[in-house]
Amino acid sequence: MATLAEMRARIAAQENRQKSGGKFKSDGAIYPHWNIDAGTSAVLRFLPDGDPKTEFFWLERQLIKLPFNGIKGQAGGKPVEVQVPCVEMYDPKAFCPVISEVRTWYADESLKAIASKYWKKRSYLFQGFVRQNPIGDDVTPANPIRRFVMSSQLLPLIRAGIMDPEILESPTHYERGLNFTVTKTMKGQYADYSTSSYSRRESALTEVELAAIASHGLFKLADFLPKRPNDAELKIIKEMFDASVNGEEYDVARWGSYYRPFGVDDPSANALVGHAAAGITVPVAPAKAVVESAKPVEDMAEPEAAPAVKPGPSSDKAKEILAMILQRQGKAAA
Repeated sequence: MATLAEMRARIAAQENRQKSGGKFKSDGAIYPHWNIDAGTSAVLRFLPDGDPKTEFFWLERQLIKLPFNGIKGQAGGKPVEVQVPCVEMYDPKAFCPVISEVRTWYADESLKAIASKYWKKRSYLFQGFVRQNPIGDDVTPANPIRRFVMSSQLLPLIRAGIMDPEILESPTHYERGLNFTVTKTMKGQYADYSTSSYSRRESALTEVELAAIASHGLFKLADFLPKRPNDAELKIIKEMFDASVNGEEYDVARWGSYYRPFGVDDPSANALVGHAAAGITVPVAPAKAVVESAKPVEDMAEPEAAPAVKPGPSSDKAKEILAMILQRQGKAAA
């Protein structure tokens, strides 16, 4: 039976989670432009990265989505999804156990659909000010420098500010920079941002904005990328990938200390809370949140272009995967 001190520690932890709305409650630093209503626009003013070595004023993220048929041990659970970092994000020549296998599936026409589901999704991390905000319940944090997670649909429009010969300074220039207007429309059931664009008029940072930079400093965007997986974590990612393809449920006991669906607690962290008062140290796996809030966002779900792979005969592994998927679909239909 738990001691009084242990029970108090557990209750205090539960109350803290309830008061904060859960451990994944956002600090408001990320501006959710995907939440603006269709037909409205948000005006952003980009800033440079706090690391002068960054080539542009954004960094690319590459995430892999692993779907599971629920959580092991939870009856009647709904499908869940776990996002894990693709190691090619840090080094294009690095070996990613998921992408290296999925890449070969594109050579088989019958496997392209399943390959696209597991192919890495790209998004881009920026920072700056929100100058026009149509989201009524969005609250500007104490540090008004926000971070932006942009989709691959928006990046070419943002890059255009660099390539346009009529633009003489970087869009992030403090005095001669430009506003960028994110405009949301709809194509069927999907959000469309293709009419987003830069203003043609230069717009210097205001005294208030300059004061915010002086007070808070610029973010180093690399600090908000997912932690690069080590060998042990790559092994966990491969295990999760195999389990996902096999149609298994997510196993909190096996993987919860590494990568988790949104809203699922780290089991090792819970153990630490339970033993804190007794002075027992519980080892916690060195894991960092895969994404800023671990909560999926609308504009990160766009399909990626398939990699260039020469058509060829199906491998035995590919045939096994296809047969397994078809068998599982048949059982579900029955």
